[in-house]
Amino acid sequence: MRLDKPRVPPLPESEWDPAIADRLKGRGSPPNVMRTIAHHPQLFKRWSVFGNHVFEKSTLEPRERELIMLRIGWRCRSAYEFGQHTLIGKRCGLTDEEITRLTKPADAPGWSDFDRTLVTAVDELHDDSFISEPTWQALTERYSTQQIIDLVFTVGQYTLVSMALNTFGVQLDDGVPGFPDDAG
Repeated sequence: MRLDKPRVPPLPESEWDPAIADRLKGRGSPPNVMRTIAHHPQLFKRWSVFGNHVFEKSTLEPRERELIMLRIGWRCRSAYEFGQHTLIGKRCGLTDEEITRLTKPADAPGWSDFDRTLVTAVDELHDDSFISEPTWQALTERYSTQQIIDLVFTVGQYTLVSMALNTFGVQLDDGVPGFPDDAG
C-alpha cells in the first residue's frame, strides 16, 4: 500500500445517500472502494453503471478480463486493485502462478501466446496509450471488434480506479491479499 491510512476514509453506512444505500442493499458489507466513492453520490451512480458493464457485461471471457484487470492493477501499483482481483481471478480460473507471473515482464515464460498478447496490450496501453500494430494484429486473430473495445475500456476503467485507490489511500478490505510476496 502506498499510504498506511486513508486520505478519504470510507463513509459509514449511516451517512450514505439514500440512492447509494438502495444500490448497495443486500450485498453484505460493501468493499472500501464503494464506501469511499460513496462520498460523491452523483459520481457513484454514474461510475457504477460503467463499472458494471466492464465487470459484468463485457464481451470478454471472465478469466481474460481478470488477467487484464490484474495486470493493470500491477502496472498502476495498486495493491488494493490487485488484491481484490486476485480473489476474483482465482474464482475465474487464474492460478497462483499466473497471478504472480502478472507481476513479471510480459515475456516471462509460461504464458500462452494469446495470454502474452493480452499482457502486452495492457502494457502498451499503460505505457503509450496505444496498442501497437503487431499486438493489434494478434488481438484481431481471436477477438471481435467489440472484445477489443472492451479490452481498451477495461484497461482505462481500472487505470482510473487504480489512480483513485492509490490517491485516496483506500485500504485493503479484510481477507484481501494485496501483492504476492514474490512479486516482480
